[in-house]
Amino acid sequence: MKAQQFVVIGLGRFGSSLALELMAMGYEVLGIDHLEERVEEMSGQLTHAVMADATDEGIMRSLGVRNFDCGIVAIGDNMERSILAAILLKELGIKQVVAKAISILHGRALSKLGVDRVIFPERDMGIRVAHQLVTPHLLDYIEISKDYKIVELNVPSCMDGKSLSELNTRGKYGCSIIALNRKDGIIVAPTAHDHVSQGDIMVVIGSNESIEEFEDQAVNVES
Repeated sequence: MKAQQFVVIGLGRFGSSLALELMAMGYEVLGIDHLEERVEEMSGQLTHAVMADATDEGIMRSLGVRNFDCGIVAIGDNMERSILAAILLKELGIKQVVAKAISILHGRALSKLGVDRVIFPERDMGIRVAHQLVTPHLLDYIEISKDYKIVELNVPSCMDGKSLSELNTRGKYGCSIIALNRKDGIIVAPTAHDHVSQGDIMVVIGSNESIEEFEDQAVNVES
């Protein structure tokens, strides 16, 4: 069951972007920050935006934070406040606590505190950009484990009009095309008879090696 109510602590660039995206997806969001200007900027854009000290248990209880499904600590300028806010969310019994880490050490501390998910926005974005720079057709990717990932790839001109049977990615490379994103909609679990066209986006799953081989083949054929 998806969380319905989120509390986002820290309305800087990351926190405000996350909160606004959750709102756009139809969820209720309470935004909390200790800086008045940030709260004023988000007021009217979130379900509620409050200027408060997220490390004060009495204030957090009065805001009803313990009734939220997910708490997100997006504080990026003060490690101590981030850790204290995360501890408080865990103590209040919030089902899922997610926190942004600003360093590896910070991330380790949050994990040891029992935070359910630690996010490294700057590091993760750096990794994404690096992959995109060296792989022209790569749009985005999700790391499933250290050995497997899901990637989004633009269909290169050399594959235009070919069926999945002709591409035979599983047989040739060991990876599978699990979806095709087109202007007129998305095909989930496409069949061997479906064709790809330049401009389509392929969603591919496989081991790092198999996907890299598939990417390299597409680039080499096209160049």
